[in-house]
Amino acid sequence: MNITGSAVLLTVDDPPASSLFFTTHLGFREVLVSEEAIHLSRDDAAADLVVLQSEAEPHALRRPDSRGEAMVSFTVTGLAVEYERLRRDGARIVMPLRQEPWGEWTLRLADPNGVVIQLVEWVPPAGA
Repeated sequence: MNITGSAVLLTVDDPPASSLFFTTHLGFREVLVSEEAIHLSRDDAAADLVVLQSEAEPHALRRPDSRGEAMVSFTVTGLAVEYERLRRDGARIVMPLRQEPWGEWTLRLADPNGVVIQLVEWVPPAGA
């Protein structure tokens, strides 16, 4: 098997609101738009995102208790600069920028549908 790409599927009540969040704040672009889904992509190593209308998801895949529990994590560079930009742009920050004891910088955002996006940057501790 050779994996040639990847995508994260997010089931939400308002796909256009999520799409606007990801295109405005995180640099994604819409590559396919239909009534049931919006496919988002970037030109770097980020996984594609497919934002699905919650009522359009096939019944066999639908779990009413799972909406809003997803978290998408992206490893990035220049996180401190991005944090300031996101604050200025009015992105909903649910966990401000902080450094974990193991050296990773992290922050979390939420889109209008409650999908949590974690941005992380690995910074080796001093002496490592």
